[in-house]
Amino acid sequence: MRQARTRMLGELTTAAALLLGTVGAGLPQAALAQAAAAAAPLAADTPSTTTAGNRFLAPQGWKLSQRGSATLLEAPEGGSLVVLMDVADAADADAAVAAAWAAYKGSAPWPLRLASPVAAKDGWSERRNLVYQTSPNEERGVSALVQRANGAWTVVIADIANAVGEKRGAQLSQIFGKLLPKGYERESFAGKKAAPLTPERMAMLSQFVQQAMAETRVPGVAFGLVQDGKLVFAGGLGVRALGQPEKVDADTRFQIASNTKAMTTLMLAKLVDQKKMGWDTPATQLLPSFKLGSPETTRQVLVKHLICACTGMPRQDLEWLLEFKDLTPEGAMKLLGTMQPTSGFGELFQYSNPMAAAAGYIGGHVAYPALPIGQAYDQAMQALVFDPLGMRRTTLDYAAAQVGNTAMPHAPDEDGRMVAAERRMNLSIVPMRPAGAGWSTVNDVLKYVSMELAEGKLPDGKTYVSREALLARRAPQVTVSTDLTYGMGLEVNTVYGTPVVHHGGDMIGYHSDMMWLPEHGVGAVVLTNGDLGWVIRSQFRRKLLEVLFDGKPEADAAVATQAKAYYDDLAVERKLLTVPADPAVAAKLAKRYVNAAVGAIEVSRIGNRLHFDFGEFDSDMATRQNPDGTTTLSTLVPGFSGVEFVVGQKGDKRTLTLRDAQHEYVLMAQ
Repeated sequence: MRQARTRMLGELTTAAALLLGTVGAGLPQAALAQAAAAAAPLAADTPSTTTAGNRFLAPQGWKLSQRGSATLLEAPEGGSLVVLMDVADAADADAAVAAAWAAYKGSAPWPLRLASPVAAKDGWSERRNLVYQTSPNEERGVSALVQRANGAWTVVIADIANAVGEKRGAQLSQIFGKLLPKGYERESFAGKKAAPLTPERMAMLSQFVQQAMAETRVPGVAFGLVQDGKLVFAGGLGVRALGQPEKVDADTRFQIASNTKAMTTLMLAKLVDQKKMGWDTPATQLLPSFKLGSPETTRQVLVKHLICACTGMPRQDLEWLLEFKDLTPEGAMKLLGTMQPTSGFGELFQYSNPMAAAAGYIGGHVAYPALPIGQAYDQAMQALVFDPLGMRRTTLDYAAAQVGNTAMPHAPDEDGRMVAAERRMNLSIVPMRPAGAGWSTVNDVLKYVSMELAEGKLPDGKTYVSREALLARRAPQVTVSTDLTYGMGLEVNTVYGTPVVHHGGDMIGYHSDMMWLPEHGVGAVVLTNGDLGWVIRSQFRRKLLEVLFDGKPEADAAVATQAKAYYDDLAVERKLLTVPADPAVAAKLAKRYVNAAVGAIEVSRIGNRLHFDFGEFDSDMATRQNPDGTTTLSTLVPGFSGVEFVVGQKGDKRTLTLRDAQHEYVLMAQ
């Protein structure tokens, strides 16, 4: 899933800078490996420095060692390393990277896929990110980040197995979230007062959104802000659908995806106020049929753990993304019972949509025990959240959401042209709807944000939910990175000194964010209708801080470099693809492939095009030859492109292998 991975990697790179490094005198690879193996696992997160004095945080459980000018961090699983190397005398960035690879492995064993500029940040300049072309069967990602500070280069090589990278993504964010040049102190807005959002300051935000739309090619963005209990702005830019004249406005519906999670936990807070349950009530006490693949983990899950991303349950989305046609809420709960944790309870941040779905369905069952769990959840959300807050255009009904003033989803095709996205795929969230099936508008979400800022009170001063139950959702349940914690469907970010509470949402062609600064009475919402909207929504948070506190201008450059890197990578991938698919490869495929977890694929030729029918959706396919000699088939449907199937053989059976970071699905020919 190259496009999906590119987006997620881009977010990690923004938050954690991607794996940085240090090198001077070369060390043979064997010496580096021995150094890492000989080190003892760290008993706690440990503030550390590179040989040049650049600061970072080494995570608990990792092995930390230094040999010469190389600083090594090895993940607990072994074989996945972050190598930080300081290069004092390199002539330029290329020379610094070459020196780092010489120290680590003699030279880079993988061909360079793409080198992209990265915006200056946190005292680092002349930054560049390099991504190397690995083969799917290697199941690892390799990259390097080179940047300059204090007259020297720091290179970070990340050589990480995919499973480790996803499982320990929060720890990687810890490493890079505090990787700062020697003597540098990050900008902080702690103790400062937010400026009024005057027309001049609002013009800065509007200009930012307009320029970001041009760079990302997103067709439409709606956004709005409140300050000190008053609406400052609510409106939109661009169009609801490409080729159509209707404009985006503050009442345009967008799919808000995972922002639904925070609203789901608000429904749970109402039930806590009604004393129908507590945050510490065992999940099985409320719904005895609730179970996970691990009985031990099942027994530990309290209500507050259902949506904390802290139980060790991994991201495992392909099973419902590819097999949703006949999936019901009850079936979604049964699917959760087949899934195994991959880290200890409370040990690591691991995001699980099925677990979040369980939170909503259990809450719905508590509210309306006589109803089927899907219907009960829908009714509980309407009665306890949407109606009391006056969110009249907010719905969980996919069909109803398509009527009237609704934005359509868009995504780039394989040639980088923004086009209509595959809408059917967004139906996949319906059986998992507490995790992300909400549709809403800027005006409606601002009502929700205003209530959060008012700590549970409505505009007329009446208490809607108790302050205690509301704020419990923000309490940290697990660490995401050095300055970021996850509660119950809400993140609290203090990277710039002042807390920002927020959550984002991402579905095909829809990317959104809602955020508020509790200490300053400011809240904002941004909704987009195009892939790469994730760039806009993530950098909008930074831009808002710049506008409120006269911060260093970083967001504009970050959007420009992230968008360029994305489209450059898409262009590189296009050169590697054969479209239509290689007929010699297509001729050797079976007519049908099956896997119990992800379903069946019907294979056909339509003219000269190779075509896969997944049942729920279909796509033309491309082929790509990988460096290790294997062949990949890749989906081309906009919004769900880059889903990779490796062609293979198991005994006398032809196979297709599909992977996410921590799971593998082998589809057998029939």
